[in-house]
Amino acid sequence: MYQRQLEEYIENHIDEMLEDVKKLVRIDSTRGEKKEGKPFGEGPAEALAAAEEMMRQYGFITKNYDNYVVTGDISEDEKGLDILAHLDVVPVTPDWTVTSPFDPVVQDGKIYGRGTSDDKGPAVAALYAMRAIKESGVPLKRNVRLILGADEECGSSDLEYYYGIEKEAPMSFSPDADYPVINLEKGRLEAVFERNFSESEKVFPAVLEIKGGDTVNVVPAKASAVVKGIAKDELQEEIQRDTCGVKFELEEEDDRIIIYAKGTAGHASLPETGQNAISALLGLLARLPFAESERTSAIRAMARMFPYGDMGGEALEVSMEDEISGRLTMNLGVISLEENHFEAAIDSRIPVCGDDKNVADMVRNCVNKNGFEMTASSLTKSHYVPADSAFVKTLVESYEKYSGQKGEVRGIGGSTYVHELECGVAFGCAMDDVDNHMHGDDEFMVVDVLVMSAKIFADVICRLCC
Repeated sequence: MYQRQLEEYIENHIDEMLEDVKKLVRIDSTRGEKKEGKPFGEGPAEALAAAEEMMRQYGFITKNYDNYVVTGDISEDEKGLDILAHLDVVPVTPDWTVTSPFDPVVQDGKIYGRGTSDDKGPAVAALYAMRAIKESGVPLKRNVRLILGADEECGSSDLEYYYGIEKEAPMSFSPDADYPVINLEKGRLEAVFERNFSESEKVFPAVLEIKGGDTVNVVPAKASAVVKGIAKDELQEEIQRDTCGVKFELEEEDDRIIIYAKGTAGHASLPETGQNAISALLGLLARLPFAESERTSAIRAMARMFPYGDMGGEALEVSMEDEISGRLTMNLGVISLEENHFEAAIDSRIPVCGDDKNVADMVRNCVNKNGFEMTASSLTKSHYVPADSAFVKTLVESYEKYSGQKGEVRGIGGSTYVHELECGVAFGCAMDDVDNHMHGDDEFMVVDVLVMSAKIFADVICRLCC
């Protein structure tokens, strides 16, 4: 009934919408030093204040939750829908070419600047959907609340604070991911294993040091080991027999040899997109004739638990999959062997069928049997909203109406802004065929996609809350 009216409103306010995106992008809302009343620093607090003033100007009922979150409500009626976006951004580099990060420009149908796609542009698209409904006089039976946070990039403590005060709406979506609809997010296990050696003197030949990886959620592209007491020719011969695809290089340094492993980086949720240099290096070291010792035993044990090519946790006895979310993935992301201390960290993405008992406990038992101790672990449960729910079906149908593309639901290995919400999904605004340079230099948002998103969100609100 109101479809054409809302579409015309949004079309007539494109310039205003872009100016509001620019207002928010001009604020460097990278997380800063905590100050009294400003838990994430000056920039995020300034962005929240600017957004609250914007919402108030357009007639919304606003509230600031101690500079963790600001909200804008269409009415005082009972809530039917929460829309969650965030105003904090990731750090920038000096390597931008189209414009500087906080000096937004519109060029060739795109708006450039840090946050244009993640997530200030989508936040404003949601705001204009709500503004179109309010100013067009569309009667809603239930309230819609826009929730704008300031700590999504650093752990979402903003939402933890907000939902410690408020209850979630019966339905929630966040335009902080991809179209069409992400209704499933795998669980995640992060764990650290350690082992200390009692021996004070090393027996040779031996591995003196191992280093690899910087971040646990990245497939490590580089790893290195320092060995002593083994001939370079013998090392080279073993390397030539290696068929894993990871490249090895040797460098002599006094009476030692440094082995460099060079693989390919990838995201931990998709370990098949990378070549794990750590696992490849461990496999090589385990095959070499080092003297028997606690150190050598620990290296071989680690190689058994994380053999190269095992991206599903088979060696750890946690391999599993289900029809809804697919298979478990396992990534050995960081390793360090120095003096008499051995430490490693993993990142596992867990399907809906996984939990503490059949994943975390199983991993702990396996590493214990291999002489290591799991000294730290954190398991986040998977998140799933049924694809056949009326809520998800409505989002898919609205997406199809305005995009002209087939809608579908998707599962991912990562987490979005709504992972902890019972009935929350990610919905837009990235399109499959567009690389927005999100988190990178020259980040942008396609203006037509921003406008389309506002129309989609307005349609969703009408269908769910009228």
